[in-house]
Amino acid sequence: MARAPLLQLSGISLTFGGEPIFDGLDLVVQPQDRVALVGRNGSGKSTLLKVMAGLVEPDRGERVVPAGTSVGYMEQDPDLSAFATLGDYAASGLAHGEEYRVEMAAEGLKFRPETPVATASGGERRRAALAKLMAEAPELMLLDEPTNHLDIQAIQWLEAQLAETRTAFVLISHDRAFLRALSRATLWIDRGQVRRREAGFEGFEEWREQIWAEEDDQRHKLDRKIKAEARWAVEGISARRKRNQGRLRALAAMREERRSQIRRQGTAALEFEAGTTSGKRVIEAKGITKAFDGQPIVKDFSLRVLRGDRVAFVGPNGVGKTTLLKLLTGEMEPDAGSVTLGTNLQVAVFDQTRAQLDPEASLWDSLTTDPAMRVSGQQDQVLVRGQPRHVVGYLKDFLFDERQARAPVRSLSGGEKARLLLARIMARESNLLILDEPTNDLDVETLDLLQDILGDYEGTVLLVSHDRDFIDRVATTTVALEGQGRATVYAGGWTDHLAQRGDAAPAAPPRAEPSREAPKAAPKPEARKLSEGLTFTERKRLDALPGLIERLEAEIAKLGEFLAADDLFTREPVKFQKASEAMAERQALLSQAEEEWLTLEDKASKG
Repeated sequence: MARAPLLQLSGISLTFGGEPIFDGLDLVVQPQDRVALVGRNGSGKSTLLKVMAGLVEPDRGERVVPAGTSVGYMEQDPDLSAFATLGDYAASGLAHGEEYRVEMAAEGLKFRPETPVATASGGERRRAALAKLMAEAPELMLLDEPTNHLDIQAIQWLEAQLAETRTAFVLISHDRAFLRALSRATLWIDRGQVRRREAGFEGFEEWREQIWAEEDDQRHKLDRKIKAEARWAVEGISARRKRNQGRLRALAAMREERRSQIRRQGTAALEFEAGTTSGKRVIEAKGITKAFDGQPIVKDFSLRVLRGDRVAFVGPNGVGKTTLLKLLTGEMEPDAGSVTLGTNLQVAVFDQTRAQLDPEASLWDSLTTDPAMRVSGQQDQVLVRGQPRHVVGYLKDFLFDERQARAPVRSLSGGEKARLLLARIMARESNLLILDEPTNDLDVETLDLLQDILGDYEGTVLLVSHDRDFIDRVATTTVALEGQGRATVYAGGWTDHLAQRGDAAPAAPPRAEPSREAPKAAPKPEARKLSEGLTFTERKRLDALPGLIERLEAEIAKLGEFLAADDLFTREPVKFQKASEAMAERQALLSQAEEEWLTLEDKASKG
C-alpha cells in the first residue's frame, strides 16, 4: 500500500518586492526521498525551503503535511538568546534521556556543547543548529547549505550519516561531491519554475543544458514566426479585413508570449587579470616552525611555490591552515626557519570571513571607497584594472541590478557577498591570489566559472577549501595539515593526496601515447611487501611512489603531445612557454620521485 506524501505544495505563488518568486508551484516529497535542490544564487532556493518548513506564508496556494508527520528545518541564523550553551539549544527539542544524541552529533560535527552562546562563532551556531536537527531525526529534514563552516572530516561524517538514514531530506548545497553522493532526485529552480528529475545530481548539468538548448530553439522559432506574421500584417492586411482579425489577434498573442518570456540570468563576468609577471620562485619556505601557547601549528615545514602553481591547503578546522598562509605570505613571522618571497609580487586576498566588507555600507560605497578602485573626482566611477567604469555597470557584471546598488551589504545573501568581494579583488591586477574558502555560498554555475578563470590565470594561487570537487579541479599541489605540527605536501588534488596516503586506491590515470617530444619512459617500479628496514612514514611513501611516478609520466606524455604541434610556438607563444615550463617541472619531479623510489627500495631490501 502506497504511503501518503510527507509534504505537498499545491499552486504556491509568492512575490517579494513586486517580483514573482514562484507562481503556481506544485511539489510533492515522498517518504525516503533524497532530493538535491539546485539553482542560481537568488533564484529562491532558501525561500522555497522556508515555504516547505512553514516559515514563510505564500501569497496563494496550500501546504499540506499529514497529521503526525515531523518536518525539521536547519536554521541559518538560529535564535539562541534563550539558552546558556550550544548544547542546551541543540537538546531543547529532545525528550529527557535523549541528550546523548546531541553528544554524538557534536563529536561528528566538531563543536563543544558546553560552549557559551555568548562567545560562540557564527560557524559554531550553525553546527549546533545542524546537530539539533540530526538529534531530533524528523521524518523530513530540510537542509540549507549544511556543509558551510564544516571541515572535510565533518562533511564526510555528515555524508555518512545521511547516506545511512531512512529519513527523507531536501538538500541545498554547492558541494558537488556531497550532492553526487547523497541525492536520488533533483529539483531545479529556474526563473520561478521548479522542474523535478528522478535522478541524482550526477548528470544534472547535462540535463539543464539540454533543456536550455530546447528553450533557445523554441524561442528562435517563435521569433521567426512573429517576424513573418508582422510582415503579413503590414503588406496583406488591407484585403479581407474581417477574416484577418483572428490572425492579428494571434500575432498579438505571440508578441505577448515573447514579452513574457524571462531571459535566463547570465553568468557573472568573472576575470582575474595577472599584472606584472612575478619571479619564477614565488615562495621558498625552509624549515619553518610556529606554535601558539605551546600548541604547534607547523614543525620544520618546507615548501617551494613556483609561478603558476595552484596550492591547496586542507585539514580540520582550527588546525592552522590560515596561519600557515600568513606565514607563507610574510604576514606572520615563524618562530624558526625562513620564508623568502619572490620578486614583483602583487597580492589579492579573498577572505573567508568577508571582513573586507562593511555590512552597513552600500554596495556602491563598498566599491567607490576602496582606495584601489577610487577614481579621483568621480563619485560614480570605479577603476577596474586601470580603466574607469560606471559603478552600476560594473555591479551588473556580477549579477547585481541597479536597485541593489544602494542597498546595504547586510541585506545580501552569502553568495551575493562572495560575488561582491570577488568584484573588489578582480578590479585590481595581481599575480598571487590568496583564496580562503572562496566556494562558500557560490552556486554551481559561478563555481564552474571561477574554476575556469583560475585555470586561465597566469599568476599563482594559494587556496584553502573544504570543497573536495573544487580542489580536484583546481589544485596542482595539496598541503595536508594533520595537527601537532604535521604538514605533508602531495602532488595533485584531494583525490590524488588520498591515493598517495593510501586512504583510497589511486585512480588509473589516462594513458597517452608518447609523442616525439616526450621523454622515454623509465622502468615502472612495482609496489611490494616491505621489510622492517623502513619506518612507517617511509613504508607509506614507498607504497605511494609508483602511483605518483605513473601519474607524472602520463602528464609528461600529454604535455609532449601538446608541444608537438608544429605551429604552436607562433600561434600560442604564451601557452607554449607555460607548457614548456610545466614539462620541465614535471620531468624534475619525476626524476626526484624515481631517485627516491630507488633509495627506499634499496633500504627496504637491506632491512
